[in-house]
Amino acid sequence: MTEISGQGHLRAGATAVVTEAYAFACMRCGYGWEQAYEIEHHVDADGRTFVLYVADGRVVPSPLNRPTCHSCDGHLVRILRPGRVASARDAAHRGRRVPAAGPVEAPRTPKGPAPLP
Repeated sequence: MTEISGQGHLRAGATAVVTEAYAFACMRCGYGWEQAYEIEHHVDADGRTFVLYVADGRVVPSPLNRPTCHSCDGHLVRILRPGRVASARDAAHRGRRVPAAGPVEAPRTPKGPAPLP
């Protein structure tokens, strides 16, 4: 999700704010979470552009550079479209159960050789 907020919520020196949301899944422990970021675009004194990522009112590192799992502090994290973690949790809570794999019963056949066609 990308949303351009324009000039409404600018920190000092920001020229624009874009809102992005991401879903994350840790491949180490299985923890999943979602986070929205305000991405503030700035220009420094030398005219170079840079961005600040703001989450929950705090400037944070870019989630795209070596994301860290909130549960196990691992760095094997997959970045997904927003809503993916929530939809997986919803599916888990709906109570759909897949039967466990186990032995399969073969149909009974009469004793003796099979009849010819």
